[in-house]
Parts: sequence; C-alpha cells; structure tokens
Amino acid sequence: MSYKVAVVGATGNVGREMLNVLAQRQFPAREVVALASTRSNGTEVSFGDGVLKVKALDYYDFKGTDIVLMAAGSAISKPWAPKIVAQGALVIDNASCWRLDREVPLVVPEVNAHDLDNIKKGIIANPNCAIAQLVVALKPLNDEAKIKRVVVATYQSVSGAGKAAMDELFRQTRAIFVADPIETEHFTKQIAFNVIPQIQEFHASGYTNEEFKMMAEVQKILDPDIQLTATCVRVPVFVGHSEAVNVEFERPITAERARAILREAPGVLVVDKREDGGYVTPIECVGEDATYVSRIRKDPTVEHGLSLWVVSDNLRKGAALNAVQIAECLINRKILKAA
Repeated sequence: MSYKVAVVGATGNVGREMLNVLAQRQFPAREVVALASTRSNGTEVSFGDGVLKVKALDYYDFKGTDIVLMAAGSAISKPWAPKIVAQGALVIDNASCWRLDREVPLVVPEVNAHDLDNIKKGIIANPNCAIAQLVVALKPLNDEAKIKRVVVATYQSVSGAGKAAMDELFRQTRAIFVADPIETEHFTKQIAFNVIPQIQEFHASGYTNEEFKMMAEVQKILDPDIQLTATCVRVPVFVGHSEAVNVEFERPITAERARAILREAPGVLVVDKREDGGYVTPIECVGEDATYVSRIRKDPTVEHGLSLWVVSDNLRKGAALNAVQIAECLINRKILKAA
C-alpha cells in the first residue's frame, strides 16, 4: 500500500529536510507534492535523485492526499491544518500552535507513540526541536528511576530560527573577518562569536517562550509530574542543538546503570569516554538520526542525581525525522489508511 504525501513549507530548512528524510527512509509514497507560498510557485526542490516543482498552497486541492507534513509556521498552520483535515488528510505539524492543545497528540515515537491512538482533530503535533532529543534521552531513565526534576541549559543552533537566521550568522562572521560593520536583523544582539540567552519573547515570569515550551512539552509528552526549569541560549552554530542536562530521580541510579540503559534505548547513541574528545559535539551529529548522549556522571549534590550532555541534529530528530517517524507509526499502527 502506498500513500500520497504533501509537504507544506517545502522551500524552508525543515521542509527541505522532510523531503530528504522521506526519500532516504523510502517512505511508501506513491506521490510526494511540495507546497509553499505563491511566490515560490515553480521553484524546484530536491527529492531523492530528482526534483519536485513547488506548487502554491493557496490553490492546492488536498482531496486524495493521505498525509500532510507541515513546516510553515503557526501563522500558516493555524488556519490551514483544519482545512486540510476537512479534505480527508491527516496533518503532522511542526509549528507550536497545536502542541499544547489537549485534543492534539504531541508525539515523539520512541517515547509516546501510544498517544497516536487518540487523534481527535486529525492533527498530530511535532514537539519543539530541543524537546525531541531531550525526551528521547530522558524516557528510559524515567522508566528506571522516576524523574523528579530536570535542570537544562540549551545551546541551540541558528538553524532552529530558520534560513534567515543562518544567513545572518554567515554575514556577521564574514563581516568580522573583512572588518565590515556588523548588522543585526534577526537576533537581539550579534550572534557571530557570541551567545544570546534569549530565544523568543519574554514572559512576565522572566522566562522566555522557548523556556516555557520546554517545561510544558516535557510534561505533556513524558510525565506531568516532572518539574523542569530551562535556560535557552542561541549559539553561533549552524546546525545541531546541544543540552547540558541535570536530572534528579526518586530512586537510586548510578552513572554506569544509566549508561547501560541508554545504550539499549531506541534512538539513542552513547559516546561517553572519559578522555579528550570522548563526547559528541554538534558538528558530528549533522545529518545523523540519533540523539547522542555523552558526559554521563553522578551529581553528588543531590541524593539521586545525574548530569548528561545531549546532542542532536535539530533539523532531523528535532523536526523532519520525527515527523516522518510519526507517519511511519501511523502506518504501523494501522491508523493511516490510503485514500
């Protein structure tokens, strides 16, 4: 059985990566359609060994489409996802607008694929890119020793903010080397050779929206009893999010036991040698599907605590790969039926 798939936002970072992942994983598609805004109509995007001509979302008829992967942002997803569902397709959406809707499952397949059995609106939400890799690492540890509290500092690449953000890092870096003026448009401060402790707007609490999303989404996906506090930081890296994670558990767990559990966990690769370079950095994770865990060690300041370093390609597991894995789960669980 094969399926008709549409990718909305096909000219953006995540949309292009969705097309790559569909081709690489040989998703059983009889047809793949690339959609974007009217100004991108006719643009060519890569798909496997060939190319697709982009069609305009505004004029596209979704009848006969089985599944739609959306990577166009909340301003597009909020009005369009229900319209697409009404024409008979299931939507897997990468925007933030549906993630905390109680009737929309927020899914990372390695963690909570069972939530796909309760799709009420025809929409499934992809989590925040920093969350996907975090919960993949935390899930097996939570099963073993029950997590009480997580303190996480993120080191998030500019690709998480889109192509314009990547272009800004490139321009600023070049300007520094040729002594040109530094122009800041997308970020609140210079990003080249700098770090910015703000991702998205501030709440009255002092936390940013990105930090709030991490708290809320971990509870929805993994366990509502987990307490989490986050500091989200943008760093001058093009692709790959990193996280310094401190976890407090209810039950005893040693670093050795955690290492053994994570080595067996789906979607996780442990690279944890206590020597120079015995860990993974963002450069090594680009283009890879795994969530890498390194620097696993005991936290001596609490009764049952561990610290870890978690790295993943945010365009893949943090977005495109996770969306395609959700689609594969829909097929495997016999939820998705071809039109």
